[in-house]
Order: sequence, then C-alpha cells, then structure tokens
Amino acid sequence: MKITKDYDLLRNALHQRRQKLASLIDFPAILWSGSSIARNYPALKLPFRASSHFLYFAGLPLENAAIRLESGKLELFLDDAPSSSTLWHGEMPKRAEIAELIGADAVFPMAELKSRGMGAATIAIQDNLTAVQQSQILVRPLAPSKSPTGIDLELTHAVVSLRLSHDAASLVELRQAAAVTIAAHKAGMAATRKAQIEAGIRAAMESAIISENMTCAYPSIVTVHGEVLHSEHYYHSLQRGDLLLADVGAETSMGWAADVTRTWPVSGKFSLTQKAIYDVVLAAHDACIDKISPGVEYQNIHLLAARIMASGLVDLGILRGNVEDLVAMDAHALFFVHGIGHLIGLDVHDMEDLGDLAGYEAGRVRSSRFGLGFLRLNRVLRSGMLVSIEPGFYQVPAILNNPETRAKYKDSVKWDELEKFADVRGIRIEDDILVTEGGREVLTEKLPTKTPEIEELVGVNT
Repeated sequence: MKITKDYDLLRNALHQRRQKLASLIDFPAILWSGSSIARNYPALKLPFRASSHFLYFAGLPLENAAIRLESGKLELFLDDAPSSSTLWHGEMPKRAEIAELIGADAVFPMAELKSRGMGAATIAIQDNLTAVQQSQILVRPLAPSKSPTGIDLELTHAVVSLRLSHDAASLVELRQAAAVTIAAHKAGMAATRKAQIEAGIRAAMESAIISENMTCAYPSIVTVHGEVLHSEHYYHSLQRGDLLLADVGAETSMGWAADVTRTWPVSGKFSLTQKAIYDVVLAAHDACIDKISPGVEYQNIHLLAARIMASGLVDLGILRGNVEDLVAMDAHALFFVHGIGHLIGLDVHDMEDLGDLAGYEAGRVRSSRFGLGFLRLNRVLRSGMLVSIEPGFYQVPAILNNPETRAKYKDSVKWDELEKFADVRGIRIEDDILVTEGGREVLTEKLPTKTPEIEELVGVNT
C-alpha cells in the first residue's frame, strides 16, 4: 500500500462517522479488515479486499487489522510488517504512521485486542479465518451478517443508517470511480472496431481502469450473450449483427465503486429490431431517473419501469392486453427479470452482505411475485443515497421456452411476433444516480445512452 494522498478530508470524514456512530450505540464495537486468502498455495494470494464496514470507519485497506470504536474514539490494532517482508514487498509504513493518517486515538499490536473484546458488538466478516478470530476475541459464537442478533443487530442497524447516505469524502471517491468507468466504456466501444472476441473488448475496458490505479468493482460482464445476466465468459467471437452488453465498473483504491452498463452493436449500427427494443429500455431508464428524488419509494420506480416496458412491448406487438393487467400478472418480467437497481457505495451492491437488512426498510420483506422478488432495494429514497437505475430486456431460453410459462402467458405473449426480434438476446442500460436535496444527479451522465451517440462512439466495425 503506497500512501501519497492528502488525508485531511478523509480524517475529518472518519471523525464525523465515528461521532455519528457513537450517537446511535452505547456499547463498543470491533470491526475487522479481514485477511488475504491463498489462491492455490500459501505464498500465492488472491487480491486482498478489506471489509467495507472496516473501510467506512478506518479509511485505509489495511490487511489483518481491527478497529475498536467506543464513544467516538477509535483504537487501531495492527502489527508492523516483519523486517523480512521488506525484501519482497518494500518498506511498509509503521502502524504509528497509519494511526496518524486516519486519526486513530490509540494504536496497539493485534495481540492486545484479546483483552478488549468483552461486551463488544461486531459484524461477521466473509472470510472464515477472520470469522474464527472474531468468535475467539468476543468469546461467543457469531451469527451470519445477514441474520445478526443482540448488540450485533443493533450495530448493524446503526451502520446501515450511516452508510445509506454518502458524505463529502465518499462522494469524492464515488465521482472518481464514475469518471474512470465512463472512460472504460468509451474504450470498450472504440475497441469493438478491431476486437475479434469479447476478451478484446474486456481487455480495453479493464486496461482503462487499471491505468488509473483502480480495480474492477466486480467481475466484468462483456458478452454477446446478454441474456446471461452475470456472464463471466469472454471467448465468444464477435459477429456482425450481434449486440454486446458490457457491465463494467471501477473501484477506487479506497474501495468505492461505480456500476455502469451499456449495450452496443458490434457492427456499429443497430438493426431496426434492436433499436426498437433498445428504445423501450431507454424510455424506462430515462423515466425512472426523472422520478428520483427524496421521499420517493424506490419500489414505485421499479413498477414505473415495469409499466413502461410492458407498454413498449405492447406497441411492438410482443405483448397484448392492458398494461396494468400485464404488470399485475408479471408478464413484463418474462423479459425484464430483475429489479430496477440497488444501492452503490463501498460495495457495488452496497451492504448486500447484510442481506435485506440494508436494502429493505424495517418491517418490509421480499415479495414472492416473479416480477418483484429480485428487487434489491425497497426503501424510501433520501438525500445522499447513490442508486443504480438499470432496466433491461432479455430473451432467456430457460424462461421463454418453459412449457408452464408458455401455457400461463399464452394469451399475453405473441410468440410469433417475438421471433422477429431474435437478434436481441439482451439489452441493459445502467447509470449511477445520486439522490440530492433538490432531486437527482446522474454521476455517469457523460456516457451517452441514445443510439446515434452510441453508434458514433463504436464506429463501423470493418
């Protein structure tokens, strides 16, 4: 870890976050950063990613560290790197230097944490080695982060309430992630002209991110099989007539994420059928963004997208019937199968390690409806939230060719008409929107969404 930035803004933000946490809980909390995991033998590690809850209060991606928070004070527990590591990793900052950078009130070696665990709350971490350490230090078993109990549940609710809205320091990071993500998508569009397989476009996009000393916030989706929502294969050849769906986002060195999807024609020109479906998705995208403001129910934004998608598909002759009836019976969800979006922050699906404790308002539970069950966020929007808006259209064979589906929707879907749109496997358009006091700000608005601008960026693939 190289420390070169001016940390005044970060230190002030960390101090404010600790004070706010102290106003919400009256017991100590210990948060662990986690440890790296061996890839296939001990010396070869997977890239380390610190726990986001640790990062929120500690600021730096420290490995094998912990912080103890109580009454607005922070104690840092961290071992200095052994002298032998200098040969392999270079000179590392001492824990006292790190403590000063983040404004810690005290710093101790990790061994001292054993005497400070009684009565402390925590949030269970993802890696098993650290999870065992958590239980040993706290002298009690831990429930998973999605179902905490007792003071761990109280801490979780407090952390969620803080992380739902972003402060000035986090917005600096989020804007940087958005700017680099925009550059990555433009690089991917330009690379399409000469790329032979999906991996060529992926390489161009991830190169734009890496060159800014950032990493990918999640495994990149760069595919001509857009009907596979989270495809992580990149070997398919690029053929004229294909649409390429790219869902790629940058993550800053401090862990803050962006999440953007664009869909473009490999040839540089949308077919008439592709443009027709794309424009339906774009209409839903634009209308949903226009509705974002404090006090609005996010589920209502999802339902707005559902109605616009259903209406557009009726106009194209794919669906038939009354739009409200079609949405009520989830006919739109045959093609728009997921929720309209999610929270974004330190995690690309922010705080999703906590399950619906973060994404859902207290007392709300997931719907069993096909058209609502995948909604990741069901809260009243408030200023400072960063959310994605990502409507899509997908022709998923496992759904559309299912005999039960065909029977249930035989009067709602014009299957013969749908066949005319066979060159549309999947289309998604996704942007990152900050909820402001006066409405909204699209952090990724400099990346075009309209078809003429997309075609211009891609150019003609010869």
